[in-house]
Amino acid sequence: MRVKTFLLAAVFSLAAGLAHSAGLKSFDIPADPDGPMLKAVQWSPCATPDGEIKAGPFLLPGVRDCPIEGEKRPLVVISHGFGGTNLSHHDTAEALANAGFVVVAINHPDDTAASLEKQHSLKALISRPTDVKRAIDFMLASSPDATRIDPNAIGFFGFSRGGYTGLVLAGANPDFQALRSPCQDQTGVTCPPVNQNVFPKVALQHDQRIKAFVIADPLSSVFSAPDSVQNVTAPIQMWGSQYGGDGVSPESLQTVVINLSVKPDFHLVPNSEHFAFLTVCPTELAKSLPELCVDRPGFDRAAFHQDLNKKMAAFFKAYL
Repeated sequence: MRVKTFLLAAVFSLAAGLAHSAGLKSFDIPADPDGPMLKAVQWSPCATPDGEIKAGPFLLPGVRDCPIEGEKRPLVVISHGFGGTNLSHHDTAEALANAGFVVVAINHPDDTAASLEKQHSLKALISRPTDVKRAIDFMLASSPDATRIDPNAIGFFGFSRGGYTGLVLAGANPDFQALRSPCQDQTGVTCPPVNQNVFPKVALQHDQRIKAFVIADPLSSVFSAPDSVQNVTAPIQMWGSQYGGDGVSPESLQTVVINLSVKPDFHLVPNSEHFAFLTVCPTELAKSLPELCVDRPGFDRAAFHQDLNKKMAAFFKAYL
């Protein structure tokens, strides 16, 4: 994929807010034999009225460290795209928390914006599913809120490389020989193959504890073979941009949709490009990062996210 860096981390730091009485916590998931420390942010239902948190150009409603309201809350884990952060989809996390979910978003150490030296790492395609597995392990066993979470009601949302991560967790087995090196072709179709020696020879992490998946514009060229997704049987809500970009091809996504044995709840987003799934940028950020923040003429990212978040919450409620 063409290298992009989602620099919202620089202006968000680790502060974010939540509308309509929801709490927010930031914490570290400790390193263990399977991987390094993970930076995490948690949103959850909260009975305390909202305050406001100023973070760079953002003024966001929220309550810091608010106790989770309610019992046996379903858990949703969010996986960002290449060069993203655990706040790349904060509006979606807020909406899900408002709908009654505990939401945890992590930074993937091998390709997050906070680790610039790893921006070119393809090894993240190996480590990402394990990162999510470790996050779930922590939330169910070591988190102070573990007793508030229903271990039998776990969902996942991932965008771009995060969507790839979700497909692997659901049982898919990628063909890395189909992966292309960065080049001028935005779809990546005509770019040269990547060096296969960069991929460790290890089994990828699948996780049957995750009962439902929302996948948005995934890196899908590595799942072009029909048998690569034959083991995926969990319910999936799939979202695709009309024009793709950043190495994501709408055609390769359609191939995955066709090859899935259990047909997903598929939504094609008209007039959209790849980064439309990122949170809405304020004016200041849109000026500095137009390639991530500015959409095609006539496309309303804010209105689209209202629809995305509403349908995602309904999907998770149906299956969790």
